[in-house]
Amino acid sequence: MGETEQRPTAGSRLGAQENAGISTLEHGQKPPLTPPGKLISIKIQMLDDTQETFEVPQRAPGKVLHDAVCNHLNLVEGDYFGLEFPDHKKMMVWLDLLKPVMKQIRRPKHVVVKFVVKFFPPDHAQLQEELTRYLFALQVKQDLAQGRLTCNDTSTALLISHIVQSEIGDFDETIDREHLAKNKYIPQQDALEDKIMEFHRKHTGQTPAESDFQLLEIARRLEMYGIRLHPAKDREGTKINLAVANTGILVFQGHTKINAFNWAKVRKLSFKRKRFLIKLRPDVNSSFQDTLEFLMASRDFCKSFWKICVEHHAFFRLFEEPKPKPKPVLFSRGSSFRFSGRTQKQVLDYVKEGGHKKVQFERKHSKIRSIRSLTAQPSEQHAESSSFAYGDDSDAAAVQSCQQGKELKASTEDTGQHKSPSLKKSPKEGRKVDGAVVSAVEEEEEAATDRMQQNRPQSQQPSTAGSLTGSPHLSELSINSQGGPSVANMSLSPNLSPDAKQSSPLISPLLNDPSCIRTEEEEEVKKKRFPTEKAYFIAKEVATTERTYLKDLEVITSWFQSAVSKEDCMPETLKNLIFSNFEPLHKFHTGFLKEIEQRLALWEGRSNAHIKGGHQRIGDVMLKNIQGMKQLTIHLWKHNEILTELENGIKNSRKLETFCRDFELQKVCYLPLNTFLLRPLHRLMHYKQIMERLCKHYPPNHVDFRDSRAALAEITEMVAQLHGNMIKMENFQKLHELKKDLIGIDNLVIPGREFIRLGSLSKLSGKGLQQRMFFLFNDILLYTSRGLTASNQFKVHGHLPLYGMTIEDSEEEWGVPHCLTLRGQQQSIIVAASTRAEIDKWIEDIQMAIDLAEKSSDPVPELLASSPPDNKSPDETTVDQESEDDLSASRTSLERQSPHRGNTTVHVCWHRNTSVSMIDFSIAVENQLSGNLLRKFKNSNGWQKLWVVFTNFCMFFYKSHQDNHPLASLPLLGYSLTIPSESENIHKDYVFKLHFKSHVYYFRAESEYTFERWMEVIRSATSSALRTRALSHREPHTY
Repeated sequence: MGETEQRPTAGSRLGAQENAGISTLEHGQKPPLTPPGKLISIKIQMLDDTQETFEVPQRAPGKVLHDAVCNHLNLVEGDYFGLEFPDHKKMMVWLDLLKPVMKQIRRPKHVVVKFVVKFFPPDHAQLQEELTRYLFALQVKQDLAQGRLTCNDTSTALLISHIVQSEIGDFDETIDREHLAKNKYIPQQDALEDKIMEFHRKHTGQTPAESDFQLLEIARRLEMYGIRLHPAKDREGTKINLAVANTGILVFQGHTKINAFNWAKVRKLSFKRKRFLIKLRPDVNSSFQDTLEFLMASRDFCKSFWKICVEHHAFFRLFEEPKPKPKPVLFSRGSSFRFSGRTQKQVLDYVKEGGHKKVQFERKHSKIRSIRSLTAQPSEQHAESSSFAYGDDSDAAAVQSCQQGKELKASTEDTGQHKSPSLKKSPKEGRKVDGAVVSAVEEEEEAATDRMQQNRPQSQQPSTAGSLTGSPHLSELSINSQGGPSVANMSLSPNLSPDAKQSSPLISPLLNDPSCIRTEEEEEVKKKRFPTEKAYFIAKEVATTERTYLKDLEVITSWFQSAVSKEDCMPETLKNLIFSNFEPLHKFHTGFLKEIEQRLALWEGRSNAHIKGGHQRIGDVMLKNIQGMKQLTIHLWKHNEILTELENGIKNSRKLETFCRDFELQKVCYLPLNTFLLRPLHRLMHYKQIMERLCKHYPPNHVDFRDSRAALAEITEMVAQLHGNMIKMENFQKLHELKKDLIGIDNLVIPGREFIRLGSLSKLSGKGLQQRMFFLFNDILLYTSRGLTASNQFKVHGHLPLYGMTIEDSEEEWGVPHCLTLRGQQQSIIVAASTRAEIDKWIEDIQMAIDLAEKSSDPVPELLASSPPDNKSPDETTVDQESEDDLSASRTSLERQSPHRGNTTVHVCWHRNTSVSMIDFSIAVENQLSGNLLRKFKNSNGWQKLWVVFTNFCMFFYKSHQDNHPLASLPLLGYSLTIPSESENIHKDYVFKLHFKSHVYYFRAESEYTFERWMEVIRSATSSALRTRALSHREPHTY
C-alpha cells in the first residue's frame, strides 16, 4: 500500500527498513482495509523538500494515504502531522482522514500534497522520537524561509545557527561561509551572517539531535510558532487574523497577538455562512452567554477554519477520539465533520508504553549520522494549563540551563536496523483512559489563567520593551520574539516546559531539569552539617529575608536608576529625591547582610570551625545594625514624599507614565513599582517580628538575651515612629495600584478616600447573574466587569454612594444562595457570593463603611467623572438593567490599549472568585518570607530545590537567591493549605501541601521552625480572615 516502483522511498532514504505496521494505529489495530478498485497516484512533498509517489485505491479514505506516508517514514508519532493540498479554488485545506481521497483531490496528477506539521504541542519535550523532532525542526526551517515564523534578528540568527550546526557540525569559518552562501534560510540572510556564525561558534560538540532540541526550544517561545493566520474582520470591520493553537483560538492584528480564547472558556464553535462564531462559557453563577462574531472572506474559508479549530480542540483536549454521532432519520442540520485519529493523550500513552522500537535514520542535509537517541522525557505535566490564554513571550536570557555549560548528551548506541513495532494491544485497551494518568492537555484548564508574568521582557540590562501580559497563576519565562534577547552562555535543558503556549505550572525554565533534582542522600548529608537549634534558624531567616530585601532595593537603585538614566523622562529633582534616599539604604544593608552571613558561617562551623559558643548568637549583630539604621531614619521619612511626587510626576507626564508602565513589564519588576518604594518601612516590621520571636525563645539568662531585648526595644521605637506614615502610604499606594486596573474612572485617588475591600461577586441584572468585580471604599462601592481585552483592565459600570445605604438579606426573595440587596438612595443592586463565608466578609465590611460614611459630616463629592451615567429613579425595578452596548464595548476582542500587567491581586480574585481586604494586605505585608524549599508535583518522584519568596499573597520561584527575577509564580488566594495524609505516601518530615481544585503541590522545609514559619505565612494568604478576627491579633487599622 503506497509503493509505486522499486526505487528509494522516504523510509529507505532515512535508513529504515520497510515497516509492516501502521504507526498511527492503536495496539493491535490492523491497517484499514484497502477498498478494491483502480489505484491512483498521489505525489507527496516531504518536509525535506523531496517528493514521493504513493498509490492508493480511488475509494480509499484519507487515513490510508496518511498512514502510508507515516509507514514509509517509520514515524511513530505521525498524529502530529497532516496532509495539506490546494482544493479546486486554490485554497490550502487539510486532507480529511474519513472521506475518500478521490472526492477531495479531484485532479491528483496536477496536485502536490504536502506532508507538514499540523498540531504543535505546547512542549516539544512531549515528542519522544528523535525523528519526530527532526521533522518538527524541518518545519521550523521551512516556516522561517517562507516568512511565516517571524521574530527579531537575534532570535533568527540563533535559530539558523542551530540549523547549521545540525547540518555541517562544529564551527569552521570557511565552511560556514560557504554553506551560508549556498543555503538561504531567510530572504535577507547576508545581514545576519556574522551573527549566525558568532552563535554557531558556541555550539561546539552539539549533536544534530541536540541542535533540533535547542532549535525547538527557542522556536516554541516565539509568538508565531505554529501559527497559521486566517484573515477576518471583527464586528466593527477592523481587519484582523484568526489562528488556532493547542491552547485555543487566537486573535492577531498583523503579527501581534491581541487576544486569546482558551478552550476552557469556549462553550461552542460554529459558523453561519461566512460568519465564524465563538460562544463563551458563562461566568461563575451566571446564565449570561457571550458570543463573539468574526467575518471571513467566504463560507469555504470560514468552514475550513472551523474544521481546524474542531480538530485542535479534540486533539489537545480529549482523552480519546470522539465517537461518530448517529445519523438522523430524516434530515440533518449543520456539518457532520468530526476529528479522526488519536488524541495527544493517546499518542503520549502509546509512546510511554514502549510499543515501538527505535530505528536509525539519516538526515538529508546533515553530514553527521544520527539515531533516535535523545530520549528527553516530557516535563512533569502537573497541572494547571489554562482557563484563558494570554501573552506569549519573553527573553532568551531566561533560558539558561541549571548547570550552565553542561551539554546535552545524546546516547550513541547503535540500535541497528529494526523492524517496525508489532501491535498487540486491542483497540479497546488502547483507548482506555487511565484515571491515574494526568495529561497536560486535560489539565489545560487553568495554567494560562494562572500564569503571572510570562510576558514580561527581560534582558541583561533593564529595558522597557513590553508585551501583553497573561492572567495570574504561574509565570513562565520565554524568548521575546520582539525584544532583543541576550543569549550569552545559553544552554537549554531538554525538560523546559512551554510558556506562552499554555504550559504546566512550575515547569518554567530551569524548574524541571532532572539534573537539578537533589537526591535524598545529598539532603541528609547536608542536614547533618548544620546546627539544629531554633535560634540558628531564626538567624538564618534574617539572612534569607535580607537577601530578598536587598534584591528589592536593587530594583530601584540599580534597574530603575539604569533605565531612568537612559531616558529623558524624569525631572532631575525627582531623580535626586528617589535615588539619594535609596542608595544609602542599599549601601547600609549590603554591609548588614555581609555581617549576618559571616556570623552564620561561624555558627555553622564553615569558617574558623574551632571557635564555638561566642558566635552562636545573633542579637549583638542585630543590635549594632538596628542602632545604625536609626541614622537612616531621615531617609525613611522621605519615602512618603517620594511616593507622592512619583505619582504626581506620572499624572502630569505621559512620557514618564509610559516609561514606568514599561518598566513594570520587565521581569525584574515582579511587583507593582510603587510597592518597592514601601519595602524599607515594611522591612522594619519584619525585624521587629524576628526579634520578638528570638526574645520569646531565649530564657532570660541566655548570653544573647540582653542584646536581643535591646535590639527589640530599638526597632520597636522606630516602627512606632513610622507606623502612621506607613499606613497612609499603604493606602495611597493601593489606590494608585487599583487606578491602573480600572478604566472608566478619572479621580479614584482623592484626599480622604480609603480602600477597604475588593473581590468578585455575582450581580443580578436583566440577563441573570453575571460576574462582576466590586471595589469598596470608605465612601463608595464600585462595580466593574472585565472585558476580553488586550489591556486586561476592569471597566467601571456603576457606583453606589454608601451614605444612606442599607443591606437586606434576599436569599428567599430571589432564590439565590448567599444573596443580598444593597439599597442606595437612588439605586439598588442584588449581589451574591460563592460561599457563606465570603458574603459574611462583604456584609461586615460594607456595614462598617456605611457607618463611617454616616458619621462623616462632609458631603459626598461627585466622584466618578468618567463613569457611565446612572440616573435611575427610586421607583424603578431593583434589578439593574445594564446597557448591552456598554457591556459589549468592554468585551470587544480588538480593543487596543496600552499593555497592562495581568498579574495583580485584582485579577487573581477575579479568577479565583474570592476577595481581599486592606486588612488582608496589611497582614500580608507582615507575613513575608524567603528561603529554600524542596518542591514535588503530585505525580512526580524527585524533590527539586528552589529559592522561594513569599510576598503579596504569592509564591515566587527562583533557581537560586542570586537570580534577578523569578522564573515562575503561584498566587495562593483560593488555595488550601494542609498536611499530606498517609495515603499520599510522602513519608518525609516538614512537608506541607497546597491544592486548588485538581492542582496539587508538595513543599518540604529543612527544619521544624522553617516548616512552621512557612505554614504561618502561607495560611495568612490562603485563609482570608474576617475583620473582627483580623483585628484581634494586630493593631487597629483606622480607615
